[in-house]
Amino acid sequence: MTPSLSGKTRYLLFPLALFYWGAVLWRNLFYTIGFFVTRRLPVPVISVGNLTVGGTGKTPAVIYLAQKLQENGFKPAVLSRGYGRNTTGTVVVSDGDRCHSGWEDGGDEPHLMAKRLSGIPVVVDELRYRGGCFMVEKFHPDVILLDDAFQHRALARDLDIVLLNSQDSPEAYKMLPYGKLREPSFHLRRADVVIWTKRNLSRPPVSVRSRVERQGLPTLSSRLLTEQELRSSDGMVMNLAELKGKRVFAFCGVGDPKSFFSIVEQVGVDIIGRKAFDDHHHYNKEEIEHILSNPKNTEVDYFITTEKDLFKVAPYFGSYKLYALGVEFRPTRTGEKELLAMVKEALG
Repeated sequence: MTPSLSGKTRYLLFPLALFYWGAVLWRNLFYTIGFFVTRRLPVPVISVGNLTVGGTGKTPAVIYLAQKLQENGFKPAVLSRGYGRNTTGTVVVSDGDRCHSGWEDGGDEPHLMAKRLSGIPVVVDELRYRGGCFMVEKFHPDVILLDDAFQHRALARDLDIVLLNSQDSPEAYKMLPYGKLREPSFHLRRADVVIWTKRNLSRPPVSVRSRVERQGLPTLSSRLLTEQELRSSDGMVMNLAELKGKRVFAFCGVGDPKSFFSIVEQVGVDIIGRKAFDDHHHYNKEEIEHILSNPKNTEVDYFITTEKDLFKVAPYFGSYKLYALGVEFRPTRTGEKELLAMVKEALG
């Protein structure tokens, strides 16, 4: 849920808001009239992005699409900006066979995708056209998946997918810094299809649905489902059913912690403590020691976090039982057929 701002804060932020809104509108106008150049790669490009900041489920969606493309005989590759990494320029996170950089150099989400996607290269570059040219020359994919690229108009795409979080309130559909919108909702018209994510956790508010439907785009739905196995950093696997009734401490550093905690609760565990950090959080030893030293947590059977957080915190947990709860992006049956038909049409 988007926190409401006090009247004084709203007043103080107004000059910054005006500057941001103006920059967004002028930038998009310059791309629309051709003043800013959009370049095209020699292979089809599918973009997965969002309209709001964080928490829509882009990473599970990119993993799902990459695997579906691979299953259907395509040779996909994933290109991301690599938000939060310590490097700049073109970095190969994975060549499809093994990882070549850690999460610090490639970013936590690209690193997660690299670990989940066998046979699919993952590269990061803040300049997506440069990164795409590198991928085409080095890996020869027949389709490139762009992660978090709805606002990155410098690179042309053949299919533009926008994800919207069903759990976002109407308050979230205000422009930054008053809400979560990166750009006005009418800019959805640039997209080819909108997918509501996490529909199994919540229905989008009627006012928000109406605003989206007015854009006249195909609209699909998807669910966020838990995987049946949890994994530890050292490769141990535990069946999801084994968690039922156990006492857990749940924590995460993701864009939508509410969804993560809801999913953990649905497993049937006893959550005796929880902690939400900022998205892409870089943990330190003191923060983890503070969690472990809490007297209440001496009664914990397991510490549960996300896949994205697991490899960042594992060095600090020692012998404590730490597992990651994996999630899957899953369109409805009808939605999956429509989405895959759009993908195949875009790829010719």
